[in-house]
Amino acid sequence: MQDARAHAIHEAVMTVDSHDDIPFDFATEAVDPLNAPRQLNLEKMRAGGLDAAFFIVYVGQTERTPENYAQAQADAMTKFDAIHRMAGEMYPDLIELAYTPDDVERIHSEGKLVAAIGIENGYVIGQDLALLQRYHDLGARYVTLAHNGHNDIADSAQPRMDLGDEESEHDGISEFGEQAIAEMNRLGIMVDLSHVSRAAALDAIRLSRAPVIASHSNALAVTNHPRNMDDETLLALRDNGGVMQATALSFFVKEYTTELQEATASILGEYGIATMRGWFTLTDEQRAEASSRLEEIGYADVGDFIDHVDYAVNLIGIDHVGLSSDFDGGGGVVGWWDASETANVTLELVRRGYSQEDIEKLWGGNLLRVWREVEQFAATAQAAQP
Repeated sequence: MQDARAHAIHEAVMTVDSHDDIPFDFATEAVDPLNAPRQLNLEKMRAGGLDAAFFIVYVGQTERTPENYAQAQADAMTKFDAIHRMAGEMYPDLIELAYTPDDVERIHSEGKLVAAIGIENGYVIGQDLALLQRYHDLGARYVTLAHNGHNDIADSAQPRMDLGDEESEHDGISEFGEQAIAEMNRLGIMVDLSHVSRAAALDAIRLSRAPVIASHSNALAVTNHPRNMDDETLLALRDNGGVMQATALSFFVKEYTTELQEATASILGEYGIATMRGWFTLTDEQRAEASSRLEEIGYADVGDFIDHVDYAVNLIGIDHVGLSSDFDGGGGVVGWWDASETANVTLELVRRGYSQEDIEKLWGGNLLRVWREVEQFAATAQAAQP
C-alpha cells in the first residue's frame, strides 16, 4: 500500500535535482548524455522519474593568476557549450534548457526532461563582474560563490593549503564579493552558499536582497563535516526566505570512521575499483551485490540522507528544504546510486510521513519559489534603474 502511494506521488510531482556535475568532454562521442555509464544520463532520468536537473559548470580552484583566470573562463565556456549542445543539437526532442521557472513547468508539461544550469565556483568570473551578465545570458541561474579553496569573492569552508590559503582570507565575503552578490541580485542569479565558510554564508545572507540557496549541503548537527551548515546559518537562511538542498554525498550524510572507510575500500577492491567513481564498470549483478554488502557495513543510505531532510524541516520548516544528488561529483548513497533509483527517495519520504504537498515542495517546489523571487527582485531592480 505504502509503495503504491509512493509510486503515485512520484509520478504526480515534478522532481528537480539541483546539482549534477558534468565532465569537460560531456556531450561528445566520448560522453553521450543519453546513455553514458554515469550516475546521471537521460535514459536514467527517464527510468527513475527524475524530471529536471541543474547541469553544473564547475571549474576547480587554481592559483589566482591572469593566465589561470583566462583558463577558468575558457573551461567554463567548454561546459556551457556542452550543455547547450546536449539540449539544442543532440537531443532537443528529449530535453530542453530552461531559463525561467515558467520554462521548467512548460517543458515538463510538454513531456520533455528539463535542463537548467548552475555555476559551481565563482572563480570563473575572476575579477570581472561583467562576466556575470554573459553567464546569465547563457542560462546560468545560480553561482556557488566558492569551492574548495578561497577565491576573490569568498572564503571557502575547506581552504586549500596547497594554494597558500590561510584559514580565512576575507573574514567571509570580500568587498569584490559584495559587488558580485549585488550584481547577481540585479541579474536574477541565485546566490549559492554551498562550499563557503560559515562567516561567508552569514555575510552572503545579510548582503543578498533576494533569497539565497545552498544547492548541495546538509545539516552540521547530523553530520559534523565542514561542508555542512550549522543551525545559526540554517535559521538565517530561513529568515532570508532561502532553501537548503540536502545532498546525497555520503561523507556529508554520515560520519565515516577509519574502520568504515577501510571496510568500504576492501569491498570495492574486491570488485577491482578503488572508489565509487568506478561503480559503472561493474555489472548489474555486481552492483546489486556490492550495494548489499556496503549497506551491511553501514555505508550511507537513503535513510541516512533523509535524516538531514528531517532535521532541517524540523528546524527551519518544510518551505526551506529541498533535494539534490551531487551525482557525478561525488554523490550517491545506497538506494540512490544513480538517477534510475530516484523513486527510492520519494518512497523514503512517504515512509517518514511526508504528504504529497510536502514532497512536491522538497522535490523542487521550494527551489522554484526561490528562483521566482530572485527573478522578481531582478525585474524590479532593473525597472528602477535610470
